[in-house]
Amino acid sequence: MTLEVVPIHKHPEYLLDCCNIINQEWKRSKTARLHSLEQSCDHLPTSLILLKDKTVIGHLKLSVIPNIKTACFVESVVVEMNHRNKGYGSMLMREAENFCRGLGLNAVYLSTKGQEEFYVKLGYKICAPVSIYGNFVSKNMDTVNIVLKPFKLSDEANENTTKGVYPPTPPPPPPLVKIVSSKKIFMKKIL
Repeated sequence: MTLEVVPIHKHPEYLLDCCNIINQEWKRSKTARLHSLEQSCDHLPTSLILLKDKTVIGHLKLSVIPNIKTACFVESVVVEMNHRNKGYGSMLMREAENFCRGLGLNAVYLSTKGQEEFYVKLGYKICAPVSIYGNFVSKNMDTVNIVLKPFKLSDEANENTTKGVYPPTPPPPPPLVKIVSSKKIFMKKIL
């Protein structure tokens, strides 16, 4: 078995197969999909394909983020249905990160609906939204907000700590739970 990740613009013979795999996940006209894939080049945007024994089984696209010159945006990550849960998606992402390092980039962003756990395992963290369409980020775009509020001990608790009486140790944090959301979650990894 031979596995390799290659830029599609260096292997145009796989354009139609790649188009079909992407369209299994996200329907779009073949003409529009092929036009998008044909934009792939040595700098961004770049479409990378995962080949298993010379057959396309995966794809992802790396795009420019206009206002973050040292990063890129990963989109359209897909592995053919009968090849999922075998480590191919992780391999494709690792090779994409290596490709980004070769371009001198130091961060990768993406958005996902329902695959957060997969990306967390690869080292991605939830972040604020980014736009691949310029500097504009919609105020209506749903984001994950964490607000830290100042904390003040009650007079009784403050009095007890000065006497050497401390509250019990808090329990350990809960195990990682799957984030369930119908909204896009933006994630980032520093390379």
